Amino acid sequence: MGIGLEPAQADQLVAYLRLVERWNLTYNLTAVRDLTAMATQHVVDSMSIIQSLRTRLPGARRRVLDVGSGAGLPGVVIAILQTGDAVVCVDSVGKKTAFVTQVAAALKLENLTSIHSRVEALMPPPAFDFIVSRAFASLIDMVTSTRQLLAEGGWWVAMKGKVPHGEVQDAGRAGATFVVESISVPDLDADRCLLIGQPFHASERKL
Repeated sequence: MGIGLEPAQADQLVAYLRLVERWNLTYNLTAVRDLTAMATQHVVDSMSIIQSLRTRLPGARRRVLDVGSGAGLPGVVIAILQTGDAVVCVDSVGKKTAFVTQVAAALKLENLTSIHSRVEALMPPPAFDFIVSRAFASLIDMVTSTRQLLAEGGWWVAMKGKVPHGEVQDAGRAGATFVVESISVPDLDADRCLLIGQPFHASERKL
């Protein structure tokens, strides 16, 4: 995947998986129970967003908002692999935000924050350079609920399965333009893609 994974980061990813496995016994964070399947379907899948983030605003300390984060996917993975970025995970389910808070403490991720809230209730400043989601909602819902949180020149990055052409058209009617970036997740036999967008007023910037 072209990601330079340090041994300490690999250890943190494994520790994160162990925490998901433990909390899953009580709080049902994910329907996937097998640890190997979780590694592929959740962690490695979330890692597929990293290169796209790194090629935009390279070298900068980016602010990343993970909306509908659930158990912290992809937000926790981004925080582990992008230690220079400030990552905020937001979810409306309290047990899930409590879990992400525990992950941040257990793994000593000082760049990770968890907020229990509906994303529509969040108010800037500061705004976010990236607003990311993984199976959160339709593109039009993502755009309309988070537009006020996106920094000037920032990007929406939505992780999807098959390309949702209808969603792309709907987002266009809501004032956002998206391009499709195909991704390949090792050992995952499923269609995956990233939809990367900006508001129309910033569409002249390179996607």
